[in-house]
Amino acid sequence: MIDYIDLCKKYHAATKIPIHLLYDGREAYSAIGTLLHRISTVQYATFTDITKPGIFFYRPDVMYGCVHVNDTDYTIVLGPVFEIPPNQSLVNSYMLEAAIPNNLKEQVTEFLYSSSVTGRMQLAKHLSFLHSVLNHEHAELQEILWINPKDSLQRETQNVEHFLERQENEDLPASYYMELGLYEQIRSGNVTQLIEYLKSTPLNLNEKKLAKSPLRQAKNLFINIITSAGMLGAIPGGVAVQKIYHLIEMYIQECEQLQSLEAIDALQYQMLLDFCEKVSQTQIPEGISSDVYVCMNYIRSHTNEHISLEDVAAQIGKSVSYMTKKFKQDLGVNPGAYMNRCKLEESKSLLTFTEKSLAEISSHLCYSSQSHFQNAFKKQYGLTPMQYRTKTRKT
Repeated sequence: MIDYIDLCKKYHAATKIPIHLLYDGREAYSAIGTLLHRISTVQYATFTDITKPGIFFYRPDVMYGCVHVNDTDYTIVLGPVFEIPPNQSLVNSYMLEAAIPNNLKEQVTEFLYSSSVTGRMQLAKHLSFLHSVLNHEHAELQEILWINPKDSLQRETQNVEHFLERQENEDLPASYYMELGLYEQIRSGNVTQLIEYLKSTPLNLNEKKLAKSPLRQAKNLFINIITSAGMLGAIPGGVAVQKIYHLIEMYIQECEQLQSLEAIDALQYQMLLDFCEKVSQTQIPEGISSDVYVCMNYIRSHTNEHISLEDVAAQIGKSVSYMTKKFKQDLGVNPGAYMNRCKLEESKSLLTFTEKSLAEISSHLCYSSQSHFQNAFKKQYGLTPMQYRTKTRKT
């Protein structure tokens, strides 16, 4: 009988690809979990129903691959796998996904930075090899990559024909420029202007055929729009890449739970305004000095780290006393209060859109204890974190 844990250990040692062993959907072994002496809270539901080797994208640049062991409850998961060398943004995103406390950031960074950079084709070859060893079956790379040569030829033919048809009808440039106009509105950060644009401009985005059923079409369209809104609108508008990736993930998860076209349309409208609002927040508000604005951005982007007032003041090359004085002049609060406010705002998103426990959230946001986090939250919002989670998930 195969010792699957021993196999995973040796596979990681030989390939430097992160590997996990699931038993009945739960983590039985993890290379990074062993390093950190903790069980991961990554959601593996995506991999529990697969019967053939497959590749799944957690983000556009992060992949997971899985192979189920036939006639057992075991599944081997490879990942996270990066097609490009990982950077700090990817590390932060992975830590958030896995609810890893910030005091383990150095170990996680070292682990991911030392992992093999693996392309999609290479990952498919690894999965094919594991499938052959474990199940004594051959898996074509095209099947793992979800590529059918005949389908690809047919798809390409249809794409060309559709493009020519739209070009002849002269609706391709109009659709293209209308979409660019939408993303330009988001990039400007002017929410009022975006609302007027959405009222007056027929985007005709529903003309894109992305699925056969209306509900799946709407969901696929939502994924298409939110990705473009983030990449072409919000990020060029100044919003941090990590924040946009996180928002894209959260909105897509929410969209997948919806069961009506009206609800998806409403969520899409909300998402566009939210992205535009995030851009407006990156712009220096009236009455805020450039020094305070730099410090505000630094604090907002480091809510999951222990940072001191000295760290914040160093961003503008000034003393702590100068920075504190400017904060009170411009915002009416001291830097410490602003730090706490940013952490609490981040906690609201984690409570609403994730299943992370209060202990995990308080640890991620670097509170000294769970009770400290709960008390600060109730003092700020008049509700306990769990009351807020229940309330926001009902609305």
